[in-house]
Amino acid sequence: MIFTGKRVLVVEDEFLVALGLEDNLRSLGCTVVGPVASLSAAMAAAAHEKVDAAILDVNLVGEAVYPAASILADRGIPFIFCSGYTGSVRMPAEFADAPRVAKPYTSRVIAEALSDLLSGGPAGETVLRGPANATNGM
Repeated sequence: MIFTGKRVLVVEDEFLVALGLEDNLRSLGCTVVGPVASLSAAMAAAAHEKVDAAILDVNLVGEAVYPAASILADRGIPFIFCSGYTGSVRMPAEFADAPRVAKPYTSRVIAEALSDLLSGGPAGETVLRGPANATNGM
């Protein structure tokens, strides 16, 4: 899939992870919106930014990103949850089928998950991927 011109909101509170993700998305041809690192900034961006998709860290300095995800869902903007806690944290029922990528992830995993998301890929299926599924480091 070609990502050129796709605007992707990045919500991530860890600076180095956000920087790597931003670089990865730009190398794919995406325009990165953010990154934003707090829930309040995530909610503002989710409500007002023109984006094609979003990548959301689940835990933002101790606050769950779910209110921002709800705003995106209400606007019809697809998103991926990324978290080191993906397997151990129970997702709210409304997001049980949302795509998820486990940290640490690789560039290839993010590209595949974003491709699935933007192409209407495995609808209703959870995407749980990690380093074992890819070879390019992130």
